Amino acid sequence: MSDMSVPRILSSGEYGYGDVDIGDSYKTSGITVTEAHVVGFAGLSGDLFDLHMDDQFAREQGFPGRIAHGLLGLSLADGLKTRCAVRLRGIATLSWNWSFRAPLMIGDRIHAEITINAKRPTKRDDRGIVTLGIKVINDKAVVVQEGETQLLMHL
Repeated sequence: MSDMSVPRILSSGEYGYGDVDIGDSYKTSGITVTEAHVVGFAGLSGDLFDLHMDDQFAREQGFPGRIAHGLLGLSLADGLKTRCAVRLRGIATLSWNWSFRAPLMIGDRIHAEITINAKRPTKRDDRGIVTLGIKVINDKAVVVQEGETQLLMHL
């Protein structure tokens, strides 16, 4: 375990519960939100709300065009976390506490910045729970979404 007084920027590799400390952080690669993402998510989720599907409606509401589903942004952020070169030895996601801060537009390129906000052992000595703070940031340096998730991890 590292010196908990000095947060680290984690480098590529696999990390178990005992390998990370509060304050450690890392960034994911990015992904561009596409028309196909929005249409596919609408079909999968059944969320065909006009703000996501009708450009004229979105403009009438004051947006520059259709916006991506908030839950699509959360899903993409979780995917970026999962496929990142920094691999947390996760077992299961236990919860989400999430806020949608700004519209996520088709064409935005996003990445996630992740910080270990808290950790605690479980009753089992082969695992623990970490609380990850996640910020989803677009290519204009705007935090479009942020929140926390709890991850059950192997030691």
